[in-house]
Amino acid sequence: MLPAIDLHAHSDRSDGTESPAQVMVAAREAGLDVVALTDHDTWDGWEEAAAAVGRTGVALVRGAEISTSAGGISVHLLSYLHDPDARGLGAAVRRARDSRLGRARRMVQRIARDFDLTWEEVEARLEPGGTVGRPHIADALVARGYVTDRTTAFAEILSSRGPYYVPYDAPDVVAAVELVRRAGGVPVMAHPRAASRGRVVQDEVIEELAAAGLAGLEVDHRDHDEGARAQLRDLARSLGLFVTGSSDYHGAGKPNRLGEHLTDPAVLEQIESEGYLPVVRP
Repeated sequence: MLPAIDLHAHSDRSDGTESPAQVMVAAREAGLDVVALTDHDTWDGWEEAAAAVGRTGVALVRGAEISTSAGGISVHLLSYLHDPDARGLGAAVRRARDSRLGRARRMVQRIARDFDLTWEEVEARLEPGGTVGRPHIADALVARGYVTDRTTAFAEILSSRGPYYVPYDAPDVVAAVELVRRAGGVPVMAHPRAASRGRVVQDEVIEELAAAGLAGLEVDHRDHDEGARAQLRDLARSLGLFVTGSSDYHGAGKPNRLGEHLTDPAVLEQIESEGYLPVVRP
């Protein structure tokens, strides 16, 4: 039987609801052999997750989901097995994280004009040192009873097309791909056809990213229908990119379930062969 590999999961170090160690336990309970911890703009959870490898028996791919931009369109870039001490990538991620904080504050200010919501309510949902994001605002809105869950909050109040939305400063995606490569990481574009989240980039941008060092596309993801997956597989083939599959797990924060989409073991072998860090194995 092939190992079950899920290369996209979040902990409470960003917008998941479980600690890094709890994510590892959840991965074991889901029958996974390998999971990647890819919190937004931080790798603060790596040490805790790695410490849980031995007792869970689940191997860990250390990664991050980096906020980037392409002509004003938000692009999420997964970076696997990079050097956590690489200065260039670290500086870019810190800037994005700081921008997320200011952006979240401004969104709460806008929302508070129409809803009884305070920044303190949002901040209370953030783990110390964690990366703040719209999901934390969503959870505060759920707690207030304005919406039933995160999904509804994003669709109705936090939509990128709505009056409360505030963009944040993120590095150019081509520059980010280059920074990941210089840090010894393996860059993969996350959910490139997730149009329900907002605008998506055209194929020409992905071609430019491939020329800059992009390694793969996250194809098998619940935000892609069958047509999008087929188109992305063709595009990846034409550009010499590998494809991944993953859950984009957030604990109780989203309906996504660990292992609902998986990555071919040969792809993980390629990622490890190109990465600076090894996979942490039991």
